[in-house]
Amino acid sequence: MQILSPDRPSTLDRPPLVIRRVDAIPVALPLRKPVRMAAETVTHARNILVRVEAADGTVGWGEAASAPTMTGDTLPGLNAAVRDHLGPPLIGEDAWTRPALMRRLRTVLHHNTGAHSAVEMALFDLAGQASGLPLVDLVGGALRREVKPMWLIGNAAPEEDVAEAQAKARAGIRFFKLKVGVKRLDTEIATALAVRKALGAEAPICADANCGFSHSAARRYLDATREAGLAFLEQPFDPDDMKGLAALARATPVPLGADEGIHSLRDIEDHAAAGCGGVSLKLIKLGGFAAALAAASLCRRLGLAINVAAKMSESSLGTAATVHLACAVDNVDWGVSLTHFYLAEDVVRVPLPMHDGLVALPARPGVGVEVDEAAVARLRVD
Repeated sequence: MQILSPDRPSTLDRPPLVIRRVDAIPVALPLRKPVRMAAETVTHARNILVRVEAADGTVGWGEAASAPTMTGDTLPGLNAAVRDHLGPPLIGEDAWTRPALMRRLRTVLHHNTGAHSAVEMALFDLAGQASGLPLVDLVGGALRREVKPMWLIGNAAPEEDVAEAQAKARAGIRFFKLKVGVKRLDTEIATALAVRKALGAEAPICADANCGFSHSAARRYLDATREAGLAFLEQPFDPDDMKGLAALARATPVPLGADEGIHSLRDIEDHAAAGCGGVSLKLIKLGGFAAALAAASLCRRLGLAINVAAKMSESSLGTAATVHLACAVDNVDWGVSLTHFYLAEDVVRVPLPMHDGLVALPARPGVGVEVDEAAVARLRVD
């Protein structure tokens, strides 16, 4: 069986996979507990689901998280983008010509990277369901069969962070991210040192400021947490503050990462020039799987580390696609951030499991999870 490339249509010996329906379905997925970030506190994940149905009844699903402070995508905007702009041109088209279809859709609607990503994911899933191939095999094959998810820690008090880190370490988690830039600086410094002491010297620990640090706070935090041995500090400043980022990179031995500032190949080049040691790749920021693979290739050429990440929080559908991406690229040095673990309710029949700190690459066709349409209906919002 032929493996499909992300850059060319399938062979012509297949009958057309004609698209007859595209649905945009906005959902609100409750979190187990609120997640406080520098610019917002998240209680529900407000995501768009895209359901693409072929004339033969085959169905593919995609997902993108709203991210007003990262991509500018709101849930109503994502819904309108798919319903009014990206969905209609697909009706009657052959889903096997996915690369050509995605190029056409980029001329129909500029930007709106989350909506483009969700549609592309649904087309990949549709192709996988029709061919029997997992998504990773549609883009060239897997380099690994499991990933080690990073665990996000961000409680009100250091002792709570320590207790959670210890519990997750016992469950097999091997990489931890501290949410910073939201509490008193002294508290965040104490948390980093306490978590390091609790976990021992081996477990990688990083910190993510989500643009929440001032220049002086970032320097003080990095100086005061040297004994914590942070693997990297992600997005200390606003994405436009490239001079501040470059100055901090020159002043500290701790590698700096970029997340909110990465939306294109040009952004990756600019951050590398500013002294960043790595970047976070999210499907919703780059506009989909093909763009993320190109970004990963560029990172490899530039010597940048990669964190492959889902947005806070995607269901097992979006998370499974993130796992496929992480298994398709060869330089995931800064871990994999999976976010369906933080949800109280999911939209799939069997949420993506973790065993001994590892999440396996889904082996089922397409994205590899079975969407529960009853759960989708229950969690749908207007």
